[in-house]
Amino acid sequence: MDVTTARERLQDMLAELDRSIRVLRGDPVGVRERSAADAGADLTDNDRAQAMLTAATAQRRAVVEAMRRLEDGVYGRCVDCAQPVPEGRLEARPEAARCVQCQGKRERRR
Repeated sequence: MDVTTARERLQDMLAELDRSIRVLRGDPVGVRERSAADAGADLTDNDRAQAMLTAATAQRRAVVEAMRRLEDGVYGRCVDCAQPVPEGRLEARPEAARCVQCQGKRERRR
């Protein structure tokens, strides 16, 4: 993926993640009288929103790091082994920091 395309895709992803994070941080529950069942449903909704916020924040961090690698001239190189990250992987996940092999090793360690 060329640098211009990568930059555009990463900027688009960052803008979309920022919008999602703003929505998830908002108060989706209006001011109204609530029953015990409503309170339980709100907890579930809040837990789900918190999980989505955590995932969006982590992805945002990965996108910002990818943009930094782009500016540093090392975008598209694995941060662990410095080998090229396959083009298809970057097409699917422009924020990818590792080649498939190193990413697999990282996930197996978790």
